[in-house]
Amino acid sequence: MKSYLFLGILCFCLFNCKQENSKKTPIPPNIIPIPLEQELKEGTFNLTKDTNVSGETRFHSVIRYLRSYLDDQLQLHSNTTTAQNEIKFVTDTNITDNEGYSLDINENSIIIGSKTSKGAFYAVQTLLQLIPVVNNGEEIPIQCIKIKDKPRFQYRGMHLDVARHYFSVAFIKKYIDLIASLKYNTFHWHLTEDQGWRIEIKKYPKLQEIAAYRDETLIGHYNDQPQKFDGKKYGGYYTQKEIKDIVAYASERFVTIIPEIEMPGHSQAAIAAYPELGCTDTPVKVATTWGVFDEVYCPTETTFKFLEDVVDEVVDLFPGKYIHIGGDEAPKTKWKTSEFCQQFIKEKNLKDEHGLQSYFITRMEKYINSKGKQIIGWDEILEGGLAPNATVMSWRGVEGAVKAAKKKHNVILTPTSHCYFDYYQSENENEPLAIGGYLPLEKVYHFNPIPEDLTKEEEKYVLGAQGNVWTEYMKTPEKVEYMVFPRAVALSEVLWSSENQKKYVNFTSRLRYFQQRFNHIGVNYANHIYEINGNLIDRNGKLTYRLSTANNEEILYTIDGSVPIYKQSSLYKNPIDIKKTTHLKALVFDKNGNKISPLFSTKINLHKAVGKKITLNTEPNPSYNAGGSKALINGVSGSNKRYGDKEWLGFFGKDVNVSIDLDTLTPINSIKIRFHNGNGQWIYAPKKIKFDFVGTEQVKKHDFISIQNRDSLLCNVHVKFNNIKASKVYIDIPNYGIIPEGKQGAGYKAWTFIDEIIIN
Repeated sequence: MKSYLFLGILCFCLFNCKQENSKKTPIPPNIIPIPLEQELKEGTFNLTKDTNVSGETRFHSVIRYLRSYLDDQLQLHSNTTTAQNEIKFVTDTNITDNEGYSLDINENSIIIGSKTSKGAFYAVQTLLQLIPVVNNGEEIPIQCIKIKDKPRFQYRGMHLDVARHYFSVAFIKKYIDLIASLKYNTFHWHLTEDQGWRIEIKKYPKLQEIAAYRDETLIGHYNDQPQKFDGKKYGGYYTQKEIKDIVAYASERFVTIIPEIEMPGHSQAAIAAYPELGCTDTPVKVATTWGVFDEVYCPTETTFKFLEDVVDEVVDLFPGKYIHIGGDEAPKTKWKTSEFCQQFIKEKNLKDEHGLQSYFITRMEKYINSKGKQIIGWDEILEGGLAPNATVMSWRGVEGAVKAAKKKHNVILTPTSHCYFDYYQSENENEPLAIGGYLPLEKVYHFNPIPEDLTKEEEKYVLGAQGNVWTEYMKTPEKVEYMVFPRAVALSEVLWSSENQKKYVNFTSRLRYFQQRFNHIGVNYANHIYEINGNLIDRNGKLTYRLSTANNEEILYTIDGSVPIYKQSSLYKNPIDIKKTTHLKALVFDKNGNKISPLFSTKINLHKAVGKKITLNTEPNPSYNAGGSKALINGVSGSNKRYGDKEWLGFFGKDVNVSIDLDTLTPINSIKIRFHNGNGQWIYAPKKIKFDFVGTEQVKKHDFISIQNRDSLLCNVHVKFNNIKASKVYIDIPNYGIIPEGKQGAGYKAWTFIDEIIIN
């Protein structure tokens, strides 16, 4: 029975060490995700080794699940006749939701009511969060409380990419334990990629022999120049026996696994093993770098037979409703130059290569439907027309979800703006390497999966949302945990709890308790809840700087660039006046003088544009507009390592025209602008830039200036001027244009990312 015990249960049962000296006092409820209704009652239920656990036959799997823990911790004597109290599972006829439950804790009984075993399982997850640290043989007090609960969304998913980096069966089970304890019900398992094929397909042994291994792996970031590699063969795959074991393990925790088998793109590993699946005769290898590759499946009968054979083995392994077929980032380069593909487009009367993609997806959907399954695909499957029964995962914002829902297709929200846990979660320069972007915990928590552009009738097609974990920069389980938790904790409450119940300050308070549970089982979570946030405030030209933390901890600060010292540095009370260029640093300390926050550090450079009026011809993309247009002239520069903080503004495929009103005639000696140039993320510095000025009576126009230093990650433009006096400055920043063939994002317009515009 002890083999049935799992780390996720332990995570939620081991609790606040401070309670060890007051074992008769129950811990206060700090449940995550927060229940729909909870009513605190007087008294405690004392859990002992003689507490009886029983219930109706339909709940036996959940009863066994709970007993396995209690037996291990308390040597519980099941069905004892001397029991003074009991935990009882019953059918609650008032509950209509299959995942809903009631939990009624009284001094002599705990009654768990539900319609299904799944609801009972979630009740157990809540109960275990009310149990403090366990000591064998002693009474464990549990606060009397009455809870009624049900989820907001039916689909609550967490994803894990095991193709970029492979993770052990033991870690996959731990991951499932953790998400199940947060009441997630779906594990999206990304099994195939350009960099590795991770699922055993017995009919095609070269997938295990060749496609599962790459020659070496990129060191550092994709954008690093020159790129470096470790020279070590890397890979692995899950046998069908292992997959069956994992599927059964997940099923016991009411987690459905959705396997993802990529098509038609992200297929270079498979083509490396079976070259006849590609569009050319040129041999390729399993990819050793990240990104998007031109190698895609060629739509021949050989390819479709291969994929149908793969599907046959996949559907036998995964009993869930869905097969995820990817469909994203499939370059059309090979199809455009393939005589076969061009002839195929004509024969099938398809409009173009996008129509070919739609044909490809629709054909595979029909086959998968014939096996009793339905498909899910990323929002690119909308290209050329959506397959009839497809469910869309909208990752490039919410537009794909809106488009699909209006066509009466089910949608799952996974936008990069709120659901990509491979993004940086802090602006601290010491954060471990990530792919880019910026997604702090609070932004995850404030995510609303219902797009504003949907009507009430269309909202019913939104099944829920999912956190995505792409592992290009996650080599170890510890790194995955750091990137996922606690952001997955926040998303669990987004998906389970009512919008009316959710308050971020209350959440972070409960999260402190939750992190103590993580400590007990060694989850390497990121701790940013004490992190200091800063914002420059401009009120009619008066500049102040505001510091804050999630729970209003005391902040000590300095304005001379020195590190704050406990009980010596200034205590922050009100926004700090900024009257000159200032280097601000701040820290939070505990009552013993220990630093509990990362060092906050920012420099406010009071150049001539700070506090002035700025106008843009186009709004930044909503995902990269945290600081608004003022971020370009607020005196604060963005990160040197990433483009996703609130000081960088991102524009997708648009020319940008900037107008800065300096109020009065002002001498201008130079203008500095910094652009991000991370080509691996489709970001390109502009090729040229132009400045115009309005003086007292005339406009002084200049020609476009070519930008020369466009090979580095950060592209600095510094232009000097002679005898310029202006009241207004106009800056034209043309978009780079279409990303060329052979580059990540080829065929799409580039992103433009702009940092501070410094006028001296």
